[in-house]
Amino acid sequence: MKLLQNVINHKINTINRAELLKYANQYNISLTTKQADAIVDKVKGKNINIFDDAGRSKLVKELAKVIGPSKAREINQLFMQLIR
Repeated sequence: MKLLQNVINHKINTINRAELLKYANQYNISLTTKQADAIVDKVKGKNINIFDDAGRSKLVKELAKVIGPSKAREINQLFMQLIR
C-alpha cells in the first residue's frame, strides 16, 4: 500500500499542465490552462502527500486562493478519487 501511495504522490508532485488537463477531463472537471498552470505551480516539487488529511486540506485552501473555492473543491474530489 505504501508503494502505491508513493507512486501517486510522486505523480502529483511532478505533474505538468498537459497531464493535469488530461486527468481533469477524465474526471469531468473543467479547467482552463491558466488554472492548470496555477495548480501545477502550487504542487510541483513541493513534496505534497495527498494521503495526509491536514496536508491535503492546506493545499486545497491554497488552491482556493488562486483558482477559486469551487474549483478547489473539485480538485479535492479528484484527489479523493486518486486515494481510494
